[in-house]
Formats: sequence, structure tokens, C-alpha cells
Amino acid sequence: MVHDPHRTGARPSGQARAPHADASPEVGGANSEGARVAKMLARAGVASRREVERLIAAGRVALNGRVLTTPAVKVEPGDILTVDGEVVTEAEPARVFRYHKPVDLVTSHKDPQGRPTVFERLPPGLPRLISVGRLDINSEGLLLLTNDGGLARALEMPATGVVRRYRARARGRVTQARLDTLKKGITVEGVHYGSIEATLDKAKEGPQGANLWITVVLAEGKNREVRRVLEALGLKVNRLIRLAYGPFALGTLLPGEVEEVGPRVIREQLAQHIAPQNLPKGDRPLWKKPTKVAAGPRRGAVEIGRPGKAGRAAKPAHRSGGPAATAGEAPKKKEYKAGWAKPKPRPVIAKAGGAKRRSGAKPGSKRR
Repeated sequence: MVHDPHRTGARPSGQARAPHADASPEVGGANSEGARVAKMLARAGVASRREVERLIAAGRVALNGRVLTTPAVKVEPGDILTVDGEVVTEAEPARVFRYHKPVDLVTSHKDPQGRPTVFERLPPGLPRLISVGRLDINSEGLLLLTNDGGLARALEMPATGVVRRYRARARGRVTQARLDTLKKGITVEGVHYGSIEATLDKAKEGPQGANLWITVVLAEGKNREVRRVLEALGLKVNRLIRLAYGPFALGTLLPGEVEEVGPRVIREQLAQHIAPQNLPKGDRPLWKKPTKVAAGPRRGAVEIGRPGKAGRAAKPAHRSGGPAATAGEAPKKKEYKAGWAKPKPRPVIAKAGGAKRRSGAKPGSKRR
């Protein structure tokens, strides 16, 4: 449904309010029926709250037909909220997806420089999603996607303490003792980074220095934190993979693959970050991966059917390549080419006090 942003006759309750009016106790308070426009749009999966403020500043958000110029607005029941002329429907229960982000993709819905983005490469059939945090264009690995902006914000905040695990390949030289100093935190170019646990997994000497693999565990997730902290130790990161975000791991997802987290897992792991009325129900995910088309029968195969067994798999021709017998004809004798070994005849074994029988026949059985 597309709503005309220039529609007239807006409800008085949905009109934009002055900033000082929104600061009153009744607006957004416990007894208020409405909610702030940024919170509503974030909950509906349109964008994060900060991004919503930018959408409003760009004149892309309208309430009851009037373009908003400030986020200091309350949305009440019955109001019509639109973004780019499209009505924002009521929020769905919270959903979470695991995505293996490849390199060379920007974690954004739209890139001003025209570079390919994560959301342009997602498969069809997914709901409107936003990312939980970001991975820069040169990083890869696990990226969580959700339709709940409030959940995304909760998982991103350093105060929540959600642990992120990375594997970094770097060039340079460092000792484990030097990496252990990061547990006390470090300040790089005026930015302070909290406690970081770094483990030197592997070091291999090369002509231009040592190639290192380092596991990094942190709970802040500031912009380019892993790269800047390791560069402060004299290391140059040339590959960075996120292995886990909170209770969710990259696992066996291939680059570009998406998998939805089950509702039961969301209730067990993220209930403290989601309002009770927004928790998903059921046990199975709503979205499934597109299945690959099964390959047809091999070329040269002969289709054989049975009564009542339609659609049986094709059965290949006989390996010997000999002529096949048609219906109503006796099977033709196999022809052996020169140099082929012929089967030996079964030996005849004589048994004392009894008739002769061929090898393999049961005693007492009669030959026909």
C-alpha cells in the first residue's frame, strides 16, 4: 500500500509537535498510548534510530500526510506513518538471521559511491531487515540481521556486553605477552578501547615478515576496532573474519548464505532484549533457503518403470554393453571378445553314498 504524503485532513493527534511539547511527562511516558516516531520505525525494521533521524532530516518521513521535520513527534494509534510514500505497517514479532558476509560488500541499504551492498545481494522473500552492527567492506564473516531495530540497538551497545569473536590474519611480529597488554585496554589516536583478549594462534616466518593468525575477543565493537588496535601494535591486518556474535556462530555458512534463527532460540537467548509482546512464537523459522533444482537422469540412461511405481529413477544400461533383450524374446547369449577371460564351469563334486551334485547346491535338493 502506498500512501500519498501530501494527503490533507490529518488527525490533530498525529500532527508534529514542537520539541518542548514532546519533553512533557505525558509524551512517551508510561501512561502515553503513543511512541516516538524513531522508535516506531526502528521497531518496524525500517532503520536504526540514528538512521531514522537522517531520514526525517531528508524529508522522507510523513505522518498523516505531513512531512516531518523533527523526530520529536509521537505516533498514536490510528496515525498513518509513511517512508518514501510507503505505509509502514505494524511491527512483526522479532526475527533474526545469520548471514555470511563476503568481502567487497558494504553493510548498508544504499551506498552513495554506488558500491554493491549487503542488502542488494540478499535472496528474495526476506522481510525488511537491518544489520546488527557492521562489517567494513574488507571484512567478512558473521553478520546478524533483524527486523527489530530495538533489538539491534541493544545488541550493539557496549553496555550490553555482547561478545564478538574474530580471526585476524596479520603481517608483522608480536609476542603473546604483548597481546596480553590489550586486556587492560588501549587508547589509539584519542579513542579508548576497552578490554580485548587476543591469542596468538599461529606464526609463520616469511620473506617480508611473519604471517600471523590471531583470535580476538571483545565486547565493544567500535568502528574498525580490531584493525586499529592491532595496527597500534605494529601489525598489518590483511584478512578479518567474524566468527561469532553473542550466542550465534558463523558455523558452516558459505559466503553469501543466509539462515534464519529459530523462534525458540530467540526466546531462549534474546528474551531480555525483546518486549514480551514482540517475542516470536512457535519453534520453526518462517523462511527457508531456496532449494537447488535436482539434476535429471544421466545422458544415455534408460527409463524403466514398474506397475504402480511411476516416476522411478532411470537405470543405466548394462555395463557389458551387450545387446539388451526386448519383451517376449529370450535373453541373448553374451559374446566375449578376444582376450577376455571366460568364466570357468562349476566343478562337479562326488559325495560317497549319494548322487553327484554341483557346487553350491544344497544336499537333498533335486535338480530340475
